[in-house]
Amino acid sequence: MELDTIKLAKKLFPYRKIVLIIKEEGFIHKNFNKYFSLSDKIDLETIKFKSTLSFNIILKARDIVKKYNIRNVIFFGASELKSLYFSFLELDINLIVRHGTTKSTPKKDWFHKLIYSRINYHVCISKHIQKNIEYIIPFGKYTKSILIYPSIEIPNFKKRKNEKLTLIHTGRISQGKGQTDAIKACSILVENNIDFIFYVVGGFEKDYEKEFLDFYNNLNYKDKIILAGFSNEIEKYLEKSDIFIFPSYGEGFGNSFIEAISSGLDCISYSNTSFLEFREIGLDFGIVKDRNIEILKETLLKISKKEVVFDIEKNKKIINDSFSEDKEIREYLRILK
Repeated sequence: MELDTIKLAKKLFPYRKIVLIIKEEGFIHKNFNKYFSLSDKIDLETIKFKSTLSFNIILKARDIVKKYNIRNVIFFGASELKSLYFSFLELDINLIVRHGTTKSTPKKDWFHKLIYSRINYHVCISKHIQKNIEYIIPFGKYTKSILIYPSIEIPNFKKRKNEKLTLIHTGRISQGKGQTDAIKACSILVENNIDFIFYVVGGFEKDYEKEFLDFYNNLNYKDKIILAGFSNEIEKYLEKSDIFIFPSYGEGFGNSFIEAISSGLDCISYSNTSFLEFREIGLDFGIVKDRNIEILKETLLKISKKEVVFDIEKNKKIINDSFSEDKEIREYLRILK
């Protein structure tokens, strides 16, 4: 969420005055100088945000809005809305809530109906999320939900030719990201004497490391599975890879998947959430029945043997048309006052 906030602020600041109102001692506060320079001309304000209703948050947010004469607020979050509702009472604020994940618990009680009635726009980063938000969250009389895809920059590098088949998975190592399914699928490559290496790029989710390493250490082909750890240089791995295998159990959008497709890799996913949407807009990749490892194996083998070939140039054109930065900026400017 924090990185998404940073990216959007940097995209919009040439067109609007930006004031970042962030959590005191949070990620952005601690790393502000790493991501922003003086030339960005972005002001910074901090609040001790917390999930419960807070009189201090109400007053501080209201003071900041008045100080800068803010007319538009793009909010990344959820629970702090309780306080912001009261902060903005009687103020002419265009309140936009940006949703990057699905919600699980319906918010249909009278209190949430009151809080959410203040929202002007729910911005959803996929149709899957938009459908979920429209079901879970109560809408006010003038509230609208709109779809704005996050932009993806097509990498400018030439893929290397590899001596052996090279696979990659990027993302936080967690149960829901499907790394174990991807690794299990690789057994079919071993059985068919296909030499390969598989880079698993990402740090561990809290409380999952032991379970994952127990699984990993019991593999009879773990020498082919490289746990690369967290990296800020994903492109270096993408440019030397052939297949992006990403059997996630569900994604709000799937940035890493779209980045891999735009990099010219052959990609495989499960048939759930946003991946179905990507197929609907025309992207060409392998899609497998959700959580069916046997079909995942078969698909991986066919792609490895080039029995299935994807239209890489078509994919790049669709990504350039559907996920361009210009389009994302235009969509936001359209709803700002």
